[in-house]
Amino acid sequence: MAKVLLKNIGCMVSGKIGEPIYQADTIWVEDGVIKRVGPFEEVEEKEAQVVIDCTGTTVTPGLIDSHCHPVLGDFTPRQKQIGFLESEVHGGVTTAISAGEVHLPGRPKDPAGVKALAILAAKSFASFRPGGIKVEGGGLILEKGLVEKDFEEMAREGVRIVGEVGLGSVKTPVDAEPLVKLAKKYGMTVMMHTGGTSIPGSSTVTAEEVIKTNPDVISHINGGPTAVSMKEAEKLVKRSAMAIEIVHCGNPKVAVEVAQMVVAHGVLNRVIIGNDAPSGTGVIPLGILRVINLLAALTPVTPEEAICAATGNTARIYGLNRGTLEESKEADLVIMDAPMGSVGDDALSSISAGDIPGISMVLVDGEIVVSKSRNTPPPVRHASLVKA
Repeated sequence: MAKVLLKNIGCMVSGKIGEPIYQADTIWVEDGVIKRVGPFEEVEEKEAQVVIDCTGTTVTPGLIDSHCHPVLGDFTPRQKQIGFLESEVHGGVTTAISAGEVHLPGRPKDPAGVKALAILAAKSFASFRPGGIKVEGGGLILEKGLVEKDFEEMAREGVRIVGEVGLGSVKTPVDAEPLVKLAKKYGMTVMMHTGGTSIPGSSTVTAEEVIKTNPDVISHINGGPTAVSMKEAEKLVKRSAMAIEIVHCGNPKVAVEVAQMVVAHGVLNRVIIGNDAPSGTGVIPLGILRVINLLAALTPVTPEEAICAATGNTARIYGLNRGTLEESKEADLVIMDAPMGSVGDDALSSISAGDIPGISMVLVDGEIVVSKSRNTPPPVRHASLVKA
């Protein structure tokens, strides 16, 4: 892989919620990982094989969609649409996490079938990056009859995620808790459907049920589409340490109220951001950016904090070696600026104003996968490739 230099960075969002802004103007990438973040050094430009002039714009980690429902390939049977994953890349998303391949026509609901589907999806997406996006596939849907040897085999074959508990036949804490413990034993991250019924076959899940089941992630606290009540949300915020997921395909009023509550309780480090698409709401290529805008424009969450929730927070919860601009992290990067016509004069101020930023470039493992976003407004300033 090439040695890559990003220079003239005007603002660097770190992905670290406790230190969201770095005072640095250069990122050095080698072999697909970040080797150095710091002040510009001319010697590096001479050694670099690729040089990108960021022209004073903002660089962030690649956004992570914490809640996606892929199946196989870049096709969604839910909306009968091709290319939805690649389209997310043009919205700055470089990783999508499967909440379960639940939309597969004829999805198997027996232990052997769900195990096979999870292994197949995990292995398929490990070798397939539509548009450059990294899909963490194989979100196991829990069905009755799964036993420890199934989890052992799936972990050995690359399954790392349990999709939304509640979308299969395992719905109650009595049935779910022992399987969740097994999943965690074998290194899997577990998410749980929360709130009202979102699709036929799912069910309403209360805060008490989530707390008893003890997943790692409270899926779509603001609804998919039916949100939990604020009283229920407060229980989940105050009585658990689980990640709190806010999604685009949900209730925006509850998203705002939950964000205000999270800030008041000082637990913004637990917030992650998902799309929950494809869904009945549709395919939303800019869904992650739109939630970032919602939080930054209407809550006490700053734009840089919202970006960190959609990057470093999610990477930490799922054990991914990306999401922050630090040495040894995978070089998944987004270059953005204020969109033309915005009242903001840079990416962060335009986000605070509620404007979608203009994405200039997207890099995955240090390689440019988008040089001009087809989905965001054009940026005022555009990064340029000065050496390749």
